[in-house]
Amino acid sequence: MHVGIAADHEGFDLKQELIVELCGAGHQVTDFGAHKVTPDDDYPDYVIPLAQAVAAGTVERGVALCANGVGASVCANKVVGVRSGVVNDPFSAWQGVEDNHVNVICLDLRRVGRSVAWDLVQTFLAAKFSRAERHLRCLEKVAYLEATHSGA
Repeated sequence: MHVGIAADHEGFDLKQELIVELCGAGHQVTDFGAHKVTPDDDYPDYVIPLAQAVAAGTVERGVALCANGVGASVCANKVVGVRSGVVNDPFSAWQGVEDNHVNVICLDLRRVGRSVAWDLVQTFLAAKFSRAERHLRCLEKVAYLEATHSGA
């Protein structure tokens, strides 16, 4: 799978470790930054290009890392076509994809360590959207909301 990954300075070290793990597992990885530790950088500078790539289909799924995951998720969800959530447990990593077709996960660095982060990423990438009628119907409503309230 082609996976995009992004992190600000707080997630830089874990991002580098996850890139090694992802490549070792046979995934193609695009690193959207940060490319060095800069203490005053801002997560939107990295998460927005990641989310745009996911929405465009340049990468299949995305992983964003920030201090609590919430800011990255809010940012990613501003890009039409992205369905992002903060994931701290395997159930959310799996069910988010299966039911909600989540295509970007955001990890809470204050709650998730390296080994748990890798488990969550693997679970997220292995999950498949169920295409169940109810879930398709819900996603149609989300798409309608995006189309009618995007400010475009």
